[in-house]
Amino acid sequence: AVYAFMRQADDLSDDEALPIAERRVKLDAWLKEWHQAEAGGGTTDPVFIALLDAQQRFSIPSQLLDQLVQGTATDLEPRVAVYATFADLYRYCYLVASVVGLVCIRIFGYLDPRAEKLAEETGIALQLTNILRDVREDAERGRLYLPLEDLERCGVPANSMSGISSGQQMTPQQRQVLAIQAERAGQFYKSAEALLPLISPDSRAAMWVLVTIYHRLLRHIEQHNFDVFSAR
Repeated sequence: AVYAFMRQADDLSDDEALPIAERRVKLDAWLKEWHQAEAGGGTTDPVFIALLDAQQRFSIPSQLLDQLVQGTATDLEPRVAVYATFADLYRYCYLVASVVGLVCIRIFGYLDPRAEKLAEETGIALQLTNILRDVREDAERGRLYLPLEDLERCGVPANSMSGISSGQQMTPQQRQVLAIQAERAGQFYKSAEALLPLISPDSRAAMWVLVTIYHRLLRHIEQHNFDVFSAR
């Protein structure tokens, strides 16, 4: 039910057949309909019906569901995404990944409140891995999910990543920017290890698979000296 809810939000945000302004209007109207259903106004949408049931059974806070939609709506922001600091990037990662984790652990089951911060940080690890994997594709779309402060510290112009996507060779400085993100991700994967024993035993296998696949992807990127441009 949660996935279907996110899928609806994603589809509304990603419908490139419509102008961004029109997509925003449709997403806002859809979210308003959800809020009315959540408030007891009734609905015939099967996804909303299912989600209302899941929300009640698993005590999923309304705020988290709103943040899920806010995360999917990041595609409606200007094409050139700029994150001045890692704190700015952390907020983006929180909305598109950590919130998913915070919803999922309520379905997985947990008792220790420490699980919530650990789930947040696990989401950061996974999203940083996504960012590293997708640097080339993002550059080709005019998007940059690398903190400007890291680029400046390493002496890398913000627009140089699009040059690599066109066939230029990576410089040691560009590799260093990616290495900084990988080091951060590696630290956040420690939270995933600490989270695993805190969730319901029945759910641990699924989470272990997810985290292990992503962590191995990060190691694969590191082993290839951060060359995410010549091959995916």
